[in-house]
Amino acid sequence: MNIAFIGLGNMGGPMATNLSRAGHHVTGFDTASVTVEGVTNASTATEAASGADIVITMLPNGAILRSVANGIIPEMKPGAIFLDCSTVDVDSARSVADQANAAGLLPLDAPVSGGIGGAAAGTLTFMVGGSDHAFAKASPLFEVMGQKAVHCGKSGNGQAAKICNNMILGVTMIATCEAFALADKLGLDRQAMFDVVSTSSGYSWSMNAYCPAPGIGPKSPADNGYAPGFASELMLKDLRLSQQAAEAADADTPMGQAATDLYQRFVEEEDGKGRDFSAMLPRFESRGWGDD
Repeated sequence: MNIAFIGLGNMGGPMATNLSRAGHHVTGFDTASVTVEGVTNASTATEAASGADIVITMLPNGAILRSVANGIIPEMKPGAIFLDCSTVDVDSARSVADQANAAGLLPLDAPVSGGIGGAAAGTLTFMVGGSDHAFAKASPLFEVMGQKAVHCGKSGNGQAAKICNNMILGVTMIATCEAFALADKLGLDRQAMFDVVSTSSGYSWSMNAYCPAPGIGPKSPADNGYAPGFASELMLKDLRLSQQAAEAADADTPMGQAATDLYQRFVEEEDGKGRDFSAMLPRFESRGWGDD
């Protein structure tokens, strides 16, 4: 299959390499000068997309997605799949899908979960919005790049699922970090804390799979100085998307808003930028929400 991959960063690059290793011909484009294993570089996004059976995008935000879509959709052949794996606002996803449908293309919004490690290992989870037909055609590629793909319904629903999932993740990571900091102050050993919570009603992915306490539980970014597996600024981006969607849908999400406010402070006023989102733990070790 001839695949165009636009956006060859920390996530897109490994995903494109995995497609190439599976025997697909991959032509890529990125605004940065990057070399990705198995990928033939194109000089523009439109050049990469021209004649491709499937175009995959992994882009920073909805505005850039709309701009790229305006350029590549007229160059794509009818019946081709436009698979966007970016995490963007629902309105942008649905607008681009409408544009692609009008051009005779098969659009899918398919944001991912699993981080940089999952992209490299081919173990991502895809949350997919779009038609049954498009999902079925793209399924073999999801199997190459990931371990699971969930069809969430109409266009935009993949983004909706990602936004809801990451709102939960942001809230639970904050609660997990708060609990470890409280346990420290109460004189409770961290390993004992983990052994209790990870096997009782406090169980969560943030605790059990991505524990923010160094040396506790499975290896995580906390064991590497909080070098980002999922950067705090990306969590802030996703939380902001969740609150934008909540406002548009008239949904009440006070915990989501509180998490957004805290990550904004962590990234923009403290030392969170460039650190993993689980680095909230050392933040709580030294200060509280109301401290100056």
